[in-house]
Amino acid sequence: MKRFPTSPSRRTHLASALCLLALTATGAARAQDSINIGAVLSLTGANATVGEDVRRGVLLGVEHVNAKGGVLGKKLNLIIEDSGGNPTTALSAARKLATVDKVPVVMGEYSSGITLPMAQYLVKEGVTHINIASSSTKVREIGATSFSLVGLENFGNAFSAKDVWESGMRKVALVAPNNAYGQGVAHGFKQEFEKLGGKIAAEVLYTAGQSTYRRELQQLARSNPDGYVYTAYGQESAVLNREAEELGLRKVPFYAILMSMSLSDTAPAIANGQIGMELGSLRGTAGKAYGDAFAAKYKEAPKTAYTGYGYDAVLMTAAAMEKAKSTKAADVQTALRDIGNTGFDGVTGNIKLDQDRQRVDPPYDKLKFENGKLAPR
Repeated sequence: MKRFPTSPSRRTHLASALCLLALTATGAARAQDSINIGAVLSLTGANATVGEDVRRGVLLGVEHVNAKGGVLGKKLNLIIEDSGGNPTTALSAARKLATVDKVPVVMGEYSSGITLPMAQYLVKEGVTHINIASSSTKVREIGATSFSLVGLENFGNAFSAKDVWESGMRKVALVAPNNAYGQGVAHGFKQEFEKLGGKIAAEVLYTAGQSTYRRELQQLARSNPDGYVYTAYGQESAVLNREAEELGLRKVPFYAILMSMSLSDTAPAIANGQIGMELGSLRGTAGKAYGDAFAAKYKEAPKTAYTGYGYDAVLMTAAAMEKAKSTKAADVQTALRDIGNTGFDGVTGNIKLDQDRQRVDPPYDKLKFENGKLAPR
């Protein structure tokens, strides 16, 4: 058989093709050795501090699962996308995770106004959604493949209204963001507080992203409340708190709903003396062990309550896959429902879900800010 000499150029192309085939085979082998899951988090924007805290929690969850042998003999691989605190960006991130990465589970987001459209898309695509931070009661309506590990506002509003009343405030001014979450808090807190005999003297739903909220605060101050009740996203809350201090409004109590979020970016000297409530954070022996592991890895304690919910989401996902003996989204969802019925012992306490896949009897904490940090009260 006659042989044709191979030119240097042709030999180079052949070598390149062989290398590409080898890399593709290696990539495919690695993909087969791991199980992808996804998360959409606010790593930039107004909630970046919270988002980074949650990112650390979910990564620690993956590390702990893999250290114990992984899932179904394979390692978990977490693909994290940044929403930038924007619903359009979050939706694009979810689409990429669902259609390109083909993950069976996506955790996130943070703000309810972002979570709702993102999760509705995931449900439509059949992808499992795990809510680790959003508390709007509209979350309950997302769909049959969405699961919440955090308590929704109906629980939180009742808890905070009772706490404010027991703190001695009777006539309060209320501040919340003008979105699904803030509207739910404003409406729900008012209902619960008025049941107890309290009065909302003034109310402001603020527009996100402003450089100043001085006009809104002055409007509230004219009602002469005996306390201010507010909830706000980290960087926006920092502006609100600084300007409230400058206007002399801190002569009466300031009560923060979801305190670690509301004070995550506020200077300690300004935050000092505030009281409030938060999602129940680390609970029991498991919670303490997680807190110690977090501090050992990241050289500081968690900054917010949400990190533990991200960690629990990873471990529940792993448990569901093991129970289902499958990584298919539909199988994972069936297993999550079963686990939610019987209860899952997480670092945020025992997690039981109702028929709508929402957490039953969620924990909350009463907190104060003193000596530069949040503390129980």
